[in-house]
Amino acid sequence: MGWDSIIFAPRLDWPILAAVAALCALMVGLALWQGLRGWWLRGLAALALLMALANPSLQSQEREKLSDIALIMVDETASNRIGRRAEQTETARAHLEAELDGIDGVETRIVTLPDGPRNAGTELNTALAEALADLPRDRLAGIFAITDGQVHDAPLQMPIPAPFHLLKTGESDDWDRRLIIRNAPAFAILGEPITLGLRIEDQGAVPRNQSRFAMLSYAINGGDMMQAMVPVGEDMEISVTLEQGGMNVLQFELEEAEGELTTRNNAAIVQINGVRDRLSVLLVSGEPNAGQRTWRNLLKSDPAVDLVHFTILRPPDRHDGVPVNELSLIAFPTRELFVEKIDEFDLIIFDRYRRRGILPNSYFANIARYVEDGGALLVVGGPELASAESIWRSPLGDVFPARPTARVIEQGYHPTVSDLGQRHPVTAGLQALSPAAEDGPGWGRWFRQIDLEPERGQTVMTGVDGRPLLMLDRVGEGRLALLASDQTWLWDRGFEGGGPQLELLRRLAHWMMGEPDLEEETLTATSEGERVTILRRSLQDEVGEVIVETPDGTRFTLDLIEDSPGEFRATFDAPEIGLYRLREGSIESVIALGPQAPREFEGTIATAEKLRPLITATRGGITRVQEDLPQLRLVREGRAAAGRGWLGLTPRDAYLTQELRSAALLPGWAWLLLAAGLALGAWLREGR
Repeated sequence: MGWDSIIFAPRLDWPILAAVAALCALMVGLALWQGLRGWWLRGLAALALLMALANPSLQSQEREKLSDIALIMVDETASNRIGRRAEQTETARAHLEAELDGIDGVETRIVTLPDGPRNAGTELNTALAEALADLPRDRLAGIFAITDGQVHDAPLQMPIPAPFHLLKTGESDDWDRRLIIRNAPAFAILGEPITLGLRIEDQGAVPRNQSRFAMLSYAINGGDMMQAMVPVGEDMEISVTLEQGGMNVLQFELEEAEGELTTRNNAAIVQINGVRDRLSVLLVSGEPNAGQRTWRNLLKSDPAVDLVHFTILRPPDRHDGVPVNELSLIAFPTRELFVEKIDEFDLIIFDRYRRRGILPNSYFANIARYVEDGGALLVVGGPELASAESIWRSPLGDVFPARPTARVIEQGYHPTVSDLGQRHPVTAGLQALSPAAEDGPGWGRWFRQIDLEPERGQTVMTGVDGRPLLMLDRVGEGRLALLASDQTWLWDRGFEGGGPQLELLRRLAHWMMGEPDLEEETLTATSEGERVTILRRSLQDEVGEVIVETPDGTRFTLDLIEDSPGEFRATFDAPEIGLYRLREGSIESVIALGPQAPREFEGTIATAEKLRPLITATRGGITRVQEDLPQLRLVREGRAAAGRGWLGLTPRDAYLTQELRSAALLPGWAWLLLAAGLALGAWLREGR
């Protein structure tokens, strides 16, 4: 404890005290101008009077010296664990802690830097700002960052009151090769080639004998790897064609080069959504009917559908005596549609069409060939389907899943989703789209159904007495749907509350055109962070275990649990980012987790350039852990804090005031007595 300072507690306000001081100075100056010998005693008397009014006191403090703080930032991100960097980091950390323990009055704080969330990389500046917010800045003596220098967040904006030092990990002869995906489209049209931009770069101390070419392997959706020899250090393009709708996963891998730092950046994963080009649909209405507008409105409302619609208004067997050259009807281009351009259509719909001599049997045989080769045919049947003019009696009947019995049932009934239909993506969940009734889903009735005898395929909806109403079948590479009623339009008109007519027909049309989300047997996976959800959709009552293969080749199995009809799910936490392969029975799938390439491995060569502005601004230093570990010493503030083989700390001399005491320099009466004595002395001197 000691007398540290003089403080004032004036008895008058400072402005008044200043005015009194000015008046005293004026009077002393006047005495001096008149040559009075006691002017200086007058001045001392005035000063004593002013001190009595100012009331000076001596203040003493009892202080506790606080220790200085040295902050050590330890980089534990992925790029700083390459090679021997993790070992170097621990060695440097132990050395700094030992050095700081040998300096009196210095306290050590340690902050670790884990991998940033969502591929953010190394966020050293962010971690430093958070650490400074929790530390008393007047005690910070120095900051030591043990890192490879690969920092990915924005530079620190706040000033730092202590030197910042970099202890750089890594080797001086490190070099690395990385694969860069320069551009990749998010969407691609199926069947059309797309171009991806790639580049292979070498970084660091590349050996002189290193080849300037590399072997690139790539695969689509986990298929067989394709290989190509590509140049290093040049932009290049690769062309691929997607054949699968929905999300496609493209995997690229570089062959490992001898001596390179890591292979984690030798691979990249690109996800591209495969979409169809504009779909071509041919709708042939055998005669005008109430339901044809329903189909037309549905297909015309989809901007991705090009619709060609023909209605047979005047069949050849109609004899009304009107000359052909006087008719305004368009002739049905049968050869052009069903021979020359039939393969250009994605879907053909026969809506209440009957054989009337317009299409010969050879054309129906060509339509059957079109279906078997991968086309889609939808037949909507009315009474004509059960008649002698039914198209089932043509060569097209060979691909029908059922045989009409020639019976037309004319009675009211409620369409019902079958047990199999509860599991089929076309009809699953339809009942939830309408209010439930006591005896079913609450749909309006239909009043006509064509009796069918199933021969193959899947019955997903039933009608009168459980008879097949909607049947789906795969024929060769194509698909065929048979709807044994022409009264879906009743739902469209809202009869007796209507029904999910629009959703049913939309799903039906998209299933026939191969929409991936409506496939019966699928295995897919989605991710939310590290959590992966596997969905197995199947028409079977039971499915087996799903085998999961991780990016490093490890395999494990998961039990699939049915949580809704036809949908089996399982979840797991992914141990790492990369490509995961899934297999259940004969069905395989892939899912890619993480970015195209981890940000931590975009730059793997240790560098000081990203932190150099911060080091320069604080007079800090840079040292490589591989070469030598620095000694620590104390340096005064404002001087260079680094030199050959040493790094400095700036003592802060911070303290904590524990007790504050004050005592008057003289009591007020003593100042007044002194002033009176000085004034008396001036009077006596001048009186002589």
